[in-house]
Amino acid sequence: MDISVVIPLYNEEESLPELYQWIVRVMDANHFSYEVIFVNDGSTDRSWQVIEDLKKQNPDHVHGIKFRRNYGKSPALFCGFQKAEGDVVITMDADLQDSPDEIPELYRMITAEGYDLVSGWKKKRYDPLSKTIPTKLFNATARKVSGIKNLHDFNCGLKAYRRDVVKNIEVYGEMHRYIPYLAKNAGFKKIGEKVVHHQARKFGKTKFGGLNRFFNGYLDLISLWFLSTFGIKPMHFFGFLGSLMFIFGFIAVIIVGISKLYYMHNGMPYRLVTDSPYFYLSLTAMIIGTQLFVAGFLGELISRNAPERNKYHIEKTI
Repeated sequence: MDISVVIPLYNEEESLPELYQWIVRVMDANHFSYEVIFVNDGSTDRSWQVIEDLKKQNPDHVHGIKFRRNYGKSPALFCGFQKAEGDVVITMDADLQDSPDEIPELYRMITAEGYDLVSGWKKKRYDPLSKTIPTKLFNATARKVSGIKNLHDFNCGLKAYRRDVVKNIEVYGEMHRYIPYLAKNAGFKKIGEKVVHHQARKFGKTKFGGLNRFFNGYLDLISLWFLSTFGIKPMHFFGFLGSLMFIFGFIAVIIVGISKLYYMHNGMPYRLVTDSPYFYLSLTAMIIGTQLFVAGFLGELISRNAPERNKYHIEKTI
């Protein structure tokens, strides 16, 4: 199979028929073999009924996954990636803001130019300022932290992947924003970008608040940086800080003790060691250092015995 199109969605019943017909026109015009995988992320409207109708009309091309509740975009992508069988996997949003006309060029960049991942760049956007300004700040930070300097739009839903990429990365939590970073950490280095057409939303309203997504994005980025740097060896982080704090506190205690002996030896008036605030600061530093060191050991144990994170209640699969 040439292409798998994975579409996560939440309450998009109005746009699904038009989106699917648009995809079919593009696929047939380019003679692609394909499948379209709709992942219904706990929609409360008629989205699943629309997907079932599309399946009845096109049993060979339409597949659906229905979550029992709303989990988020990352779980939806994860389950869609598991089911995808195409040589190239395309992801796009269900709100008609991503154009299926971009699919042939994305496919060519993967198969002919050898990219592992191609991310869309909505250079000209039709979003409100509450969404575009945080997005620009977020992308600038993501480029700096990830080291992927050539990407301008990490969060664009329209992306193309070599099949090996989606089968070798784990998208969980809210990490869909950082799939290029996840791919890079998994050893897929050839990551490209394509300017894509961004359309104004035709039905309903956006499901994501700009300010909320802005702060969540930064928290997720910090988490991913920490996990990619110290996730396998948390002791390298906690152990280093703990050792540093403990040594600092230990040296400080020795200095306090030596100062007391010095005053005693020279017959000078002195206070009890416990009367000095430096004693308590030193003791606190040693305790914190010990706790950080123990946290490193616990992190090592957890990383070696972590339970499966990506388990979701799927009500139905078609």
